Amino acid sequence: MTEVLDLPRATADVGAAPARDALDAAIARATNALIAEQKGDGHWVYELEADATIPSEYILLRHFLGEPDDLVLEAKIGRYLRRIQSDAHDGWPLYHDGGFDISASVKAYYALKMIGDDVDAPHMARARAAILRAGGAEAVNVFTRIQLALFGAGDWAQVPTIPPELILAPKWFPVHLLKMSYWARTVVVPLLVLCALKPRAKNPRGVMVDELFSGTPRPLTSQAAHVHVIWKTGFEALDWALKRFEPHWPRRIRARAIERCRAWVTQRLNGVDGLGAIYPAMANSVMMYDVLGYGADHPDRAIARESVERLLVVHEDEAYCQPCVSPVWDTALAAHAMLEVGTPQAEAAASRALDWLGPRQVLDTVGDWEEQRPGVRPGGWAFQYANDYYPDLDDTAVVVMAMDRAAGMAKIGRGGKDAERIARGAEWTLGLQSKDGGFAAFDADNDAHYLNNLPFADHGALLDPPTADVSARVVSMLAQMGEPLDSPRMVAALNWLAKEQEPDGSWFGRWGVNYVYGTWSVLCALGRAGLSADHPMVARAVAWLKSVQNADGGWGESCDSYALDRTGHQAFRSTASQTAWATLGLMAVGEARSDSVARGMAWLAAHQADDGLWGQEVYTGGGFPRVFYLRYHGYPRYFPLWAMARYRNLIDSNAERIAWGM
Repeated sequence: MTEVLDLPRATADVGAAPARDALDAAIARATNALIAEQKGDGHWVYELEADATIPSEYILLRHFLGEPDDLVLEAKIGRYLRRIQSDAHDGWPLYHDGGFDISASVKAYYALKMIGDDVDAPHMARARAAILRAGGAEAVNVFTRIQLALFGAGDWAQVPTIPPELILAPKWFPVHLLKMSYWARTVVVPLLVLCALKPRAKNPRGVMVDELFSGTPRPLTSQAAHVHVIWKTGFEALDWALKRFEPHWPRRIRARAIERCRAWVTQRLNGVDGLGAIYPAMANSVMMYDVLGYGADHPDRAIARESVERLLVVHEDEAYCQPCVSPVWDTALAAHAMLEVGTPQAEAAASRALDWLGPRQVLDTVGDWEEQRPGVRPGGWAFQYANDYYPDLDDTAVVVMAMDRAAGMAKIGRGGKDAERIARGAEWTLGLQSKDGGFAAFDADNDAHYLNNLPFADHGALLDPPTADVSARVVSMLAQMGEPLDSPRMVAALNWLAKEQEPDGSWFGRWGVNYVYGTWSVLCALGRAGLSADHPMVARAVAWLKSVQNADGGWGESCDSYALDRTGHQAFRSTASQTAWATLGLMAVGEARSDSVARGMAWLAAHQADDGLWGQEVYTGGGFPRVFYLRYHGYPRYFPLWAMARYRNLIDSNAERIAWGM
């Protein structure tokens, strides 16, 4: 099990906010520390850590390709994997202190064996026993089954059939790539080639994992919330038929389909930032090129391979591979914190950050989103350094709000410098409002829920429907820019948020853990839109946030709150990022002087580390509920500073409401 971070305990009365001089000192220390981490060109970027899956897949990718050994790097990744093995259940979890996950555990075991760990070593024996207790390697998810089959360590018959001819289907066809989310699209298209050609990994060390198989086939278990017996049975019958027809596919059509997949990937290759700028798609693209006979020096394969290497985080003793990088998100949020601090030094740092962000706006590339919204001009920002086909609404709204706020602060001197960028960003974002009034991360109306019944969609994350957190961010942006409450698009968005409020008053947080994140996001939007404190939506949310505050004054929530039955918030020890979100949410609707906010500020002050920032190993980012979680190393750095600076600003000004959207 990962070592739990030993945070300093509060010595002050948790019911009392920090004294003014102590508050000022805490903000100054955090500001200086955050500015010290700003890159020379103005941006911030922090490590983005997932679970054992990605570094394990990286090891397997190297051995699939038969690349020359890098024993030093392998040893560092091995140390990382051994450190995050759980002492509680002997396998590997999906997040810090999480429960056993069969797929992550099988991949981590295979990677360690590939690196050279003795199968009789205590940590390997414990892991193997835990895997067999959970049903063996037969019980893994679809993508792990494919990984095993590529090495000949699993049976292709246990992999759902996904024919490459899918890419030739007309748009009206019920199963179509454009009906899937961007991340599913970019992962699946190169995978179509791999599953059709069924290559065998070079595997130069000949490592297999027969010892992990129990001998009893296991059906796939879906993590989707929309499993329906009719759709599920129908798609399973289709899979049965496809498996029997597969040897008889017309060769010319198959060759045409494979070529279309190759061309689709190459068009979206995205340079050194990689296909979709996410690891699974990038790794699949490298393997696809390898299988199609592209040499290591071919420009397309070489740049795809380099994109994977750029995700590595290599420390002195350990190394791991990130699922992607988050520079635009980190920079925009850190800029908001700097604008909140408001000192000349902080505002200068924010201005440098906005100068870095500006040119990263996607103004020319028409991405996949255009299929649902033809005629909308591009204007968004991506999450990563570059991902022009797939900008997202969340990043765009946050960047637009930071630029708009800075433009309104005369002493920063930006004036109308970003006016055109602000206008284009807002235009693109609003152009992707879904028909139901909500906003999704990357597409509009990506809500064909029946597709989550496909056998290869067992992760339950095939789609990108509107979410409360993204919808709230766009409402915040609209309100900050003066959108009337009675405008049709504002009414539709607010009605969507009202419909999505949970019975207990919270909102589900799709991209952050979880109900605290979602409720913070929506309260910021409602507060900026001017809904009164006694409005039912606001009052119920405030009461809920106060009800889940921990006795020590902070807030915490476990990733377990993403349970399939949506049982709600799962209490957890207080964390810096979740405490910051809760206090920011309460302050957005007039609660700055409440006892709850004072206690939250006291918790943050008491847990500030000697370097001026906050430590947190807990995962509070959401990749895919129940499947994939994220530890944003930047979250406990800029969010607490933002919250403390806002608290000081509201107390100083006697204001009841925030002046900006976030």
